[in-house]
Amino acid sequence: MTFMDLEDPRYAYMFGFLQADGHMHSSTRQRGQLTVEISHRDIDILRAFQELCPYKSTIRERTRATNFSESHRSAIWTVHALEARNRLVELGIPYGKKSTRITPPRVPFSRRDYLRGIIDADGAVGFTAQGLPFISLATTSTAIATYLCRYTKLALGIPKTTSRNARDRAYNIMYMRELGVAVTDHLYYPGSLALERKRSAAAEVSAWVRPADMSLPRPRRSWTQLEDRLLLDAPTITEAAEKLGRSEQSCNLRRWRLRKKQQAQAE
Repeated sequence: MTFMDLEDPRYAYMFGFLQADGHMHSSTRQRGQLTVEISHRDIDILRAFQELCPYKSTIRERTRATNFSESHRSAIWTVHALEARNRLVELGIPYGKKSTRITPPRVPFSRRDYLRGIIDADGAVGFTAQGLPFISLATTSTAIATYLCRYTKLALGIPKTTSRNARDRAYNIMYMRELGVAVTDHLYYPGSLALERKRSAAAEVSAWVRPADMSLPRPRRSWTQLEDRLLLDAPTITEAAEKLGRSEQSCNLRRWRLRKKQQAQAE
């Protein structure tokens, strides 16, 4: 077994998880360490990583005060081996802050297992307050956000676009209802390595069926260049909506985006 052979689904998942939730620290004389600190309830995944890692490693626990709890209990997995750290750097886990710098591997890898690792670390699976199933990812890496959207389009025929939000400049990608079920079912397949609590949530999401009284989603209608020109030339949003056969809300949002794009290009 080659350490971090990313064509092995287990290592692909592990690498995605480490990219999102692991931390590489370096010191003098080639000393350093890889650490992963997660909630104690997820300690089993660290034990799985320890079994997959042929180098000496340790798992310890600690309790500390956080913004959310006075006594948060966590588990920490640590690897010091230079050879292991060199391999991870080679594959794309840099030392220091990395959230905006990580990218999908540039070697052959098991794609859906890698993405499941990313989502287990930085995403969510479950139901909204309204009872709608979803799977989501929050990331500040443009490369990771773009890759997830491209993957679901190519593998599942689910188109998705995303952009940074204004509040914290992160990408928040969410698939809901049938799309959420399809993505979840694809990534969390039987026997795959995953956080147990997310595997359980994924099973519930995968079992969701649209209620008979819930209306079907309307197909999205793309904007054409001609429609964009008519929208920008129309004297009012009301006239544009009537001429284009679209809602005023849709026309207003589209015109705002077009004008913002024109302004950015002018600058």
